[in-house]
Amino acid sequence: MNLSRFFVLSLLSIGFMGNVSGQESWSGFRGPDSGVVEGVVLPDAWSVTEHVKWCVAVPGRGWSSPVVWGDKIFVTTVVNEGKVEEAKKGLYFGGDRKKAPLSIHRWMVLCIDARTGHTLWEKVAKKGVPSHPLHIKNTYASETPLVDGKRVYAYFGNVGVFCYDMAGKALWEKPFKAHKTRYDWGTAASPVMDEDRIYIVNDNEQRSYLVAMDKKTGEQVWRIRRDEKSNWVTPFIWTHPLGKEIVTSGTGKVRSYSMEGKLLWELKGMSVIAIPTPHSAQGLLYVSSGYVMDKNRPVYAIRPGATGDITLKKGATSSEYVAWSLEQAGPYNPSPIVYGDYFYVLYDRGTLSCFDARTGKEIYKGKKLAKGANAFTASPWANNGKIFCLSEDGDTLVVKAGREFELLGTNKLNEMCMATPAAVDGDLLVRTLGKLYRIGK
Repeated sequence: MNLSRFFVLSLLSIGFMGNVSGQESWSGFRGPDSGVVEGVVLPDAWSVTEHVKWCVAVPGRGWSSPVVWGDKIFVTTVVNEGKVEEAKKGLYFGGDRKKAPLSIHRWMVLCIDARTGHTLWEKVAKKGVPSHPLHIKNTYASETPLVDGKRVYAYFGNVGVFCYDMAGKALWEKPFKAHKTRYDWGTAASPVMDEDRIYIVNDNEQRSYLVAMDKKTGEQVWRIRRDEKSNWVTPFIWTHPLGKEIVTSGTGKVRSYSMEGKLLWELKGMSVIAIPTPHSAQGLLYVSSGYVMDKNRPVYAIRPGATGDITLKKGATSSEYVAWSLEQAGPYNPSPIVYGDYFYVLYDRGTLSCFDARTGKEIYKGKKLAKGANAFTASPWANNGKIFCLSEDGDTLVVKAGREFELLGTNKLNEMCMATPAAVDGDLLVRTLGKLYRIGK
């Protein structure tokens, strides 16, 4: 390793390891530090009655996560005025729906008082008949919104972006052309923001793209075509001492772009469906994909400064820019999490694996969380020496962080869950199929 490389990695390990507390805001999907919350102690035990500060019904259906700024919580949902087919849990075939419903739907944004759970305002962003069908487990409001203290940005894939001020005044809206997705599963990739821009990846079967939009006006700053088909990956803005870049995972390649849309580097070798969101820790970028029907389920840990094609040569597990890789460790739906020295992978069928975050060395593998816990979609979060895994049954399995696997407890909400929770002032916001809970000590 040359001296400049050593200096960069030293800066990364010293200056970029601090975790944001997550209590000033939880402004987008997985919060400010990819699910890790420090500086407070989150609740680790609850039920539908215990340690619940409030619980409110949320109309319609949506698997978007709540976002928070100050004393305001924002939630998106879509209300079907017709008959709603019941959602099903678990991994299975037969959930495709080839025709869009003919009933009227209302795409909505709700603002909820974080202290009381009372609805402060609600807005109908769009009303009409959906232009595209969905998988039975998906919703028309699966993308998590953004909030920056001045505005809230609600992105509904294949519909558009709708911007409101904090008091609910409509500021601008930008419709998006609907594109067909693989197997008509619908969309789910959330937007991200940086400084005065919003970035959206829409990978589909017809015309995939990455677009940058001005936050104040909604005007397009730039748009680039992507040589990809359908994916469901929220992009990640990776900030490191060498700069800032937008990382996008895809079936064909992982690609990273400059903040102006210039391709910086690319990496082949993902599974045939990509869903987990990239994230950074320990001076590395972690990308993964793990479709359960694919033998190729990789995890890559990437160093900053890469350029060009960094695809590994056949048989290689590392290179100048790939610190380490694993061929069969990637998850299908939940995004992995790095907490302390360890990289944790939660798998859809209810097992947890742990690896050394710096080297990829296996610590433990495939530990079953609990008997009967067989369906996980929400991404895990970490706090106070614990890893939290929320199942589709509404059960949160609490695991001790570290080298030894130990299940510490199980917390039940008795309702289907697929949305990743958020944190606010030391409490949790957990969205179920029909409710929003604020859970605290």
